[in-house]
Amino acid sequence: MDRRTFGLGAAATLGLAGCSSGPSKFRSYNGPEVTSVVVNKGARKVYLLHHEDVLREYDMELGFAPLGHKQIEGDGKTPEGTYLIDRRNPNSRYHLSIGISYPNGQDRAKASAMGKKPGGEIFIHGEPNSAKERKRAARVDDWTAGCIAVTNDEIEEIYAMVRDGTVITLRP
Repeated sequence: MDRRTFGLGAAATLGLAGCSSGPSKFRSYNGPEVTSVVVNKGARKVYLLHHEDVLREYDMELGFAPLGHKQIEGDGKTPEGTYLIDRRNPNSRYHLSIGISYPNGQDRAKASAMGKKPGGEIFIHGEPNSAKERKRAARVDDWTAGCIAVTNDEIEEIYAMVRDGTVITLRP
């Protein structure tokens, strides 16, 4: 191939690359399988594990009333116990989110016994998309309604690494 043909091809490729909307929030991951996720609420850490080996560790923020197990809708608590990653939302109010299977049957029964709803919609997610909500989140610790919040860069990595059906254990 001569220089002129190469130069024109390179210029066209760079020109098309300039038309993209920037880096994608959807990453790929080809490393060891994440076999479980462990959330240590007290240490404010999320761990992605391949069997016994920690693949990644992240700092996190929790619900506005983080101590104890989530029992009812609106209590601001993050659940404790063992659940599954059961869904993902690429169009979340936050920069990506992956769902946790709370509430389970036991959670529903306990809330029902109190005459309440157990709540739901518990996710690991990134920062709010809304500028107003981002400012509020930046001012306070533990700003979610019961979810687990990480940075946008971290949720992109978690979203790529963790598959639906992965066990998640949330510890006090």
